[in-house]
Amino acid sequence: MSEQKQTFVAAMVQMRTGLVPRESLEQGRHLIREAALAGANYVQTPEVTNMMQTGRAGLFEHLRTQDDDESLKAYRALAAELGIYLHIGSMAVQATPERAANRAFFIAPDGSILATYDKIHMFDIDLPNGETYRESANYQPGETAVISDLPWGRIGITICYDVRFPALYRALAESGAIFLTVPSAFTQKTGEAHWHTLLRARAIENGAYVFAAAQGGTHENKRSTYGHSLIVDPWGVVIAEAKGTDPGFIIAEIDPAKVAEARNTVPSLQHGRRFGIHDAKAGPAHLHLVRDAT
Repeated sequence: MSEQKQTFVAAMVQMRTGLVPRESLEQGRHLIREAALAGANYVQTPEVTNMMQTGRAGLFEHLRTQDDDESLKAYRALAAELGIYLHIGSMAVQATPERAANRAFFIAPDGSILATYDKIHMFDIDLPNGETYRESANYQPGETAVISDLPWGRIGITICYDVRFPALYRALAESGAIFLTVPSAFTQKTGEAHWHTLLRARAIENGAYVFAAAQGGTHENKRSTYGHSLIVDPWGVVIAEAKGTDPGFIIAEIDPAKVAEARNTVPSLQHGRRFGIHDAKAGPAHLHLVRDAT
């Protein structure tokens, strides 16, 4: 048996998902196949790869359970055909009669599902430009962080808005993840302001690679997403970027040894300490202990 190669090639597929899963699947399969032909061993797609619906009626018209979803079946078959690790950044799938799940699927080269992850943090915001999003109106949040394994190291799975909650990424890194994933559908406005900064910060503070495939452009539902899919190395250097919003893919060689190098240079993962907050003025406490003044 040949020795496992120490480096690998990762590709981020940038999409412009539509309203109908069938058309989105055609786009996704084409781009994944192109990325694999370019040499990618691991391919990631963006958040909501199967459809981007804002209305409840349209969402539930096309929603299927994980077992019945034809797009998922097709992607599993494609992973097996191409012999790649295929990370479907997320799909809308039916979780209950009343709620969908925004669920990631990490698929092995034989087509089996290695891991799933339901997005924990719901995107419920009102932007200054009048845009309003209420993900929790249709989706139920996940409750469990997820790590899986590539042959080259452990991979922590997150989705989009999760990136604004750094404690999640620190927990994944402390649990062994050296690759952190943030497939996304960032809005144009928030992307312009925060996309690069947030992703580079998650890489730097954890000494980890960050893989972030993105949605880009104006979608059928008139939503505009930022694009600019990124691969960031453990020192915070952007080593691949989609220049703009057009569908396509970016690709880069990944060297896991750079994780150890970054973490040895700045060993912050070894220096964390438990702490409390004295005389806190606001509650409820979030991920830390609050101590009173006595």
